Amino acid sequence: MDHITRRIRSRTYSAGTKLPSVRVLARRLGVSPSTVVEAYDVLAAEGVIFARRGSGFFVSDRVQPFVVSQTGPQLEREIDPLWVARQSIDAEDSMEKPGCGWMPSDWMPLESLRRAMRNVARGNSNVLTDYSNAKGHAGLRQHVARMLGDQNIDVDPNTVLLTNSGSQALDLICRLLLKPGDTVLVDDPCYFNFQALLRAHQVALVSVPYTPNGPDLTIFESVLRKERPRLYLTNSALHNPTGATLSAATAHRVLSLAETHDLLIVEDAIFAEFEPDLSPRLAALDGLDRVLTIGSFSKTLSASLRCGYIAARPSWIAALTDLQVAISFGGPSPMVSELLHAALTDGSYRKHMDTLRAKLDRARARSIDELGTLNIKPFVYPKGGFYLWCELPDGRDSAMLAREALKQGVVLAPGNVFSPTRSKNSFMRFNVSQMTGVTHKRLLRELMSAAEPQ
Repeated sequence: MDHITRRIRSRTYSAGTKLPSVRVLARRLGVSPSTVVEAYDVLAAEGVIFARRGSGFFVSDRVQPFVVSQTGPQLEREIDPLWVARQSIDAEDSMEKPGCGWMPSDWMPLESLRRAMRNVARGNSNVLTDYSNAKGHAGLRQHVARMLGDQNIDVDPNTVLLTNSGSQALDLICRLLLKPGDTVLVDDPCYFNFQALLRAHQVALVSVPYTPNGPDLTIFESVLRKERPRLYLTNSALHNPTGATLSAATAHRVLSLAETHDLLIVEDAIFAEFEPDLSPRLAALDGLDRVLTIGSFSKTLSASLRCGYIAARPSWIAALTDLQVAISFGGPSPMVSELLHAALTDGSYRKHMDTLRAKLDRARARSIDELGTLNIKPFVYPKGGFYLWCELPDGRDSAMLAREALKQGVVLAPGNVFSPTRSKNSFMRFNVSQMTGVTHKRLLRELMSAAEPQ
């Protein structure tokens, strides 16, 4: 690849030039023909060269730069619903990420995961080579059913569908239940990827302000009456980004209004296991009639081992299963599912979660105290989880603060990425598990000064 691209840059090979045959170049460079084939295929995929059937490879007349841009902070990227995700995912390991949506790797059960990997490698070889069952790993579906049962959601393992991620779970539901032009109701603020995914499905978004007890019921009812949304998408347990907990009275009223206005509900309960005490679940109160519940293991075990789930009425699970087969030819990777099942059932998971909750309690208290010294106050004091939704003092611009932080190698999560109405400019979401090196008063004070209103 270097040999070809050097000659293109030096104009030895110009646009339209036919490249040496595979055998000729292999002999010239002293490599195997398969190496040349692979190099040509990669260059063709990059748009540097192209293949002409029966004639060989030629230099493209629109040569793409071969140098891949450096990953890292994109200072000029628009602060939109995908800003935090892109900045966090692309950040270098040395960067601090209090705006990201996961915990540090050393907070995860690494030894349990490594043990599971060794056992899977020594186990049934079919796990390493075969397609998944259409609904996914039976043992893992049984575990999900038991986990939901502990949340008072009565579900049979056969009405649980495993998916390739929590995001794919929502994507499948949108494909099944929505069509372009439908209206979907979300919270304001809400998880930023809800907005990005729904817009990809070309639906109209309407929103309802989220309070410390759940959605504002007066506005919720008004929106249902005026906009007639097909679906309401929300977090239960610990709301993202606010950390608020749905009250029982609000949950009952939401379901009553949903029944009156024929509203379907998708309840994302990905943070449920971080709760110290069980809060109301729409799916439990509804009995999975008009509520679908989704989740994944990315927050508690591993974001690398991608696997989500959907629990819903049997007819929807049957249709979603067919849809997943059509799109992915089965459920999540058998190897990933086997690894997760082993880590969840080796006897260490309950202790891991107890340890996580205790660590998060300490980190949350410390972060609230440190942020408080800068007059940064939380919207609520969450009962669990790792998010703090905070208002900056004196109307400071959280987007400006995030841009200044990025220049110093810190990824923050400004409020408007979570707001469909872009009305949360003075808010910021902090991940307390990622703040050990960031909440030192000097750095935060510098950033706050840089974002001070003029």
